[in-house]
Amino acid sequence: MSYVGIHTQQVRNNAKSLLLLILFPCIILAVVYAFLAFVNMQDVPDSYSYQGSHLEFDAMATNEAFLMALPWVVGIVGIWFMISYFTNTSIVRSATGARPLERRENPRVYNIVENLTMTCGMPMPKINVIDDPQLNAFASGIDEKSYTVTVTTGICNRLNDDELAGVIGHELTHIRNRDTRLLIISIIFVGIMSTALSLAIRMLWNTFIYGGGNRRSSRDGKNGGAVIAVMLVAIVLAAVGYFFTLLTRFAISRKREYMADAGGAELCGNPLALASALRKISNDPGLGQVDREDVAQLFIVRPHAFASEFTNMMSKLFSTHPSIESRIAYLEQF
Repeated sequence: MSYVGIHTQQVRNNAKSLLLLILFPCIILAVVYAFLAFVNMQDVPDSYSYQGSHLEFDAMATNEAFLMALPWVVGIVGIWFMISYFTNTSIVRSATGARPLERRENPRVYNIVENLTMTCGMPMPKINVIDDPQLNAFASGIDEKSYTVTVTTGICNRLNDDELAGVIGHELTHIRNRDTRLLIISIIFVGIMSTALSLAIRMLWNTFIYGGGNRRSSRDGKNGGAVIAVMLVAIVLAAVGYFFTLLTRFAISRKREYMADAGGAELCGNPLALASALRKISNDPGLGQVDREDVAQLFIVRPHAFASEFTNMMSKLFSTHPSIESRIAYLEQF
């Protein structure tokens, strides 16, 4: 893989962040428009038959409904995004149980972080720790005030200094490349579509459970069938939107993990130490108590707790993380 300078990588990620800010809302609006187009389909009699009819797309009614819905959709998504964007630090801390690491508690970790930040000339990030005997680490934050490197107690106790420096260097490179901000943006919009899909499924389920016994006439039955059809379409469209947001997140490229590995190896000066650390972490990745898939995407290695879930299978298909084996092989080439 060809070398890409830190400034070039930052420029590329800033451009991708802007693209995501434009593309994700476009996907959401496209789903809303498609749903309104179905709802506003007109039942038009067939010209060749007195009894038959067919559905036709009513562009005028759909456009009017879309323009009426547009401010609400933009407002709701905008508020959701702003709240999630600026509260991501507290959300991550709450989901993982992370707490600030005091220097007197573990001067070894502080010294490693300070030495690496001085080496690359970046500001010192915050350091958090998670009381977990397993191994994992991640970087988070959107700016210099919130950038944080989080490690588990297990990774501090079970890695030697060189291996720990490689892991921390990997996370510092994510911060330097502004990968954390890019990933948080994608997580927020994927979460919006995931919530929309969940709501559509729940509404359909409630319709079956609570609406099935209230059909007292054929007309009520037709109305109930229409509601179910609308809910099914909503589910399909939300699923399509969720798929495309996952696909867009995949477009961020797995190269960012290779770049972080390369940056970590360069900072610690020992690629084999980082390869050894990845091998140890993959055998016992921590933070198994975290049940949020979006937060788990931040980790340097995915916890085994997600191995049996369908969302895990989909995430692997559209993951921005390459396999541990390929990352180790890449580092061993140096």
